[in-house]
Amino acid sequence: MLALLLMGGAPGGQGGNPILQMLPLLLIIPIFYLFLIRPQQKKQKEHQKLLAELKRGDKVVTNSGIIGSIWGINEKDNVIVLKVGEETKIEFLRSAIAGKLE
Repeated sequence: MLALLLMGGAPGGQGGNPILQMLPLLLIIPIFYLFLIRPQQKKQKEHQKLLAELKRGDKVVTNSGIIGSIWGINEKDNVIVLKVGEETKIEFLRSAIAGKLE
């Protein structure tokens, strides 16, 4: 009988407080928010701000790794025209811009 009680079980029932059993799950939720969801939202907000502040002449890199300078911006269609060579211009969606180069 003593061995059964030491192993954490009571004969014939679950035993224990249900709130204490749920405590680890309830602690995981805020930790998950603090370490995964919140930083991702902050990063996404910064990227949206970067995309909104783009202007002609900025040097940018796309998600596909193409580096060029902004030659034109079409606000209506959310399209950015990048100049990647002397006579080469490519249209990209604004969302395809990964970052701004200094």
